[in-house]
Amino acid sequence: MTRSSDIVVVGAGAAGLSLAWRLLDPPPGVRAPEVVLVDAPAGPLRPAERTWCFWEAGAGDYEPLLSASWRRLRVRAPDGGGRAHDLGELRYKMLRSRAFERGLRERLTGLRRIEAVVERITDGPDGAEVVCRGADGAALTLRARWVYDSRPPAPPPSRVSLVQHFRGWFVRCERPAFDPGTVELMDFRTPQPAYGLSFGYVLPLSPHEALVEYTEFGRAPLPRASYNWALRHYAARVLGLGPYRVTGTEQGAIAMTDGRYARRAGRHVFRIGAAGGAVRPSTGYAFAAIQRQCRAVADAVHTGRRPPVPPPAHPARGLAMDAVLLRGLHTGRVDGPAFFSRLFDEVPAGRLLRFLDGTSRPGEEFAIGLRTPVAAMLRTAAELPLLPRRAPLTGSPSPRP
Repeated sequence: MTRSSDIVVVGAGAAGLSLAWRLLDPPPGVRAPEVVLVDAPAGPLRPAERTWCFWEAGAGDYEPLLSASWRRLRVRAPDGGGRAHDLGELRYKMLRSRAFERGLRERLTGLRRIEAVVERITDGPDGAEVVCRGADGAALTLRARWVYDSRPPAPPPSRVSLVQHFRGWFVRCERPAFDPGTVELMDFRTPQPAYGLSFGYVLPLSPHEALVEYTEFGRAPLPRASYNWALRHYAARVLGLGPYRVTGTEQGAIAMTDGRYARRAGRHVFRIGAAGGAVRPSTGYAFAAIQRQCRAVADAVHTGRRPPVPPPAHPARGLAMDAVLLRGLHTGRVDGPAFFSRLFDEVPAGRLLRFLDGTSRPGEEFAIGLRTPVAAMLRTAAELPLLPRRAPLTGSPSPRP
């Protein structure tokens, strides 16, 4: 069977659903394109529920769907020092994937949604073909002028690569153990590994409930038993939660790399989201960059710009600074806990978040650079161009919660 449309979007995660919604919500007087969304059938190819976090000023497009938002965050040094920082006009926001999917379902009027596994995408002179196979085994070919593929590819060759890997527990405590107004963004009171760094991450949902995570920047993910040990230690010895029960879990691994993700896979085939480089290499955050990409693509389609290529997710100078930091952590020249603790202690949190979101000005970035170990960073920056690009470490480019 063959079907034709204007646009095929492959994948129904944050990028695929966001792009489909924005394409189907054109400005007044503009015709919405015909969009087909291909989602994997229920099973191992469909990801488990995830948590996305991002920051923005005021109420955003997904405000009714949020699980929580906070106006303060804290980075704790290994000795426990570290004050809570007010974010000013910004809010740090938490969005669960199921709430996101339910909320957007109501906005996707006119969307044709197909559950199938994509076997191949073929570019052509006037469009592209997406060959799929449904859960019933039936073959289906979708033809479109433009195809946007959000499936995560293998990380590309890079000069420097770490893996950010983590496991989190949703916990409910018997006593009020959390400050519901403050995110513990990086808590370095965890035992530090021989290579890389580790930290705790706490997203409080109420005085009794929170998502509590153990995270490492390292060479490869750990066995599940190791994460569970680290989480038990963090919950009992560091946070002192007292009696609690685990109501849910999350786990993931993110490639933190300076590899170059191609946003174009053909004349009519493009990559979006994590597949198009939306994950920030130094942090793993992606949701805000995904929204910028999707808005830009939808605007290009609605205004008739050709080809409607997704824009770079992050500015080049920010990615260059990320590469230097990752190399510094990899070589041990940069002490990760000391680096991040000092940065958040000496630089206003709002300015740092603007930098991490790619919206800071060069002057702000220069001021941030002066708060880093300058000699180590300069030495690392000088050697980076001499390093070959190699196959990356294990880890998919899934966004950081």
